[in-house]
Amino acid sequence: MEKIKYVRTQIGAGIATITIDRPEVLNAIDDEVLEELETTFNAIEKDEKIRVVIITGGGEKAFVAGGDIDAMKRMSLIEGERFVYKGQGVLSKIENSNKVVIAAINGYALGGGTELALACDIRVASDKAKLGLPEVCIGLYPGWGGTQRLVRLVGKGIAKELVFTGRRISVQEAKELGIVNRIVPHDELMSNCVELAESILANSPMAVIQSKKAINQGSEISLDNALSLEAEAWLVNFSTEDRVEGLSAFLEKRKPNYLGK
Repeated sequence: MEKIKYVRTQIGAGIATITIDRPEVLNAIDDEVLEELETTFNAIEKDEKIRVVIITGGGEKAFVAGGDIDAMKRMSLIEGERFVYKGQGVLSKIENSNKVVIAAINGYALGGGTELALACDIRVASDKAKLGLPEVCIGLYPGWGGTQRLVRLVGKGIAKELVFTGRRISVQEAKELGIVNRIVPHDELMSNCVELAESILANSPMAVIQSKKAINQGSEISLDNALSLEAEAWLVNFSTEDRVEGLSAFLEKRKPNYLGK
């Protein structure tokens, strides 16, 4: 994929690695970065060979240190409105992507950085990472899903404490709260994420994507309705060639050859 100014994309075997690359401002997100992220994900969605996306930050210090404060200070109310809705839209696109998205949190993930990570399916963090939603400390509050996705992970009490105080939390506390899935040594972060991606790639593409849809959509509705949704997604998957191949391979004691059909 062609390189654009701030969002680098590297394509491997079934895996796309996206790097937000503004290390001079700790990879802070402005309008241009949002546009590039959206363009990048639109292209990736159309590429059937890509099944897993890894998102990380450029440089050694930050995943994404948040929204670009200097840019936000200069925004009018109309520009701020566009910025908040644009950010929500791009993060929702990532959350609802037909790919599995892994956040490789390599350093500071603050404000919009934590919100970006929350929109990913799985969060793997370096032992040097720091997370938090410090927007209230600078006269803002989380507007890209921070108040909504966080509460669904940790509950109202913890979410309110983290948002109201704006305090940064260690990666160990983030793991204890269930905000990150795992902590790995800093220099093993990307290899760990690739290994995780490859373990996902070994499975049925159809089963994985139907699982993602069932989890994402089912978590927002009542249990009875969620179970109906789960059964519908299960039947969609049951009708696929992948289902036949997976069961046949198990019975024949061989490795399955999934075609994503």
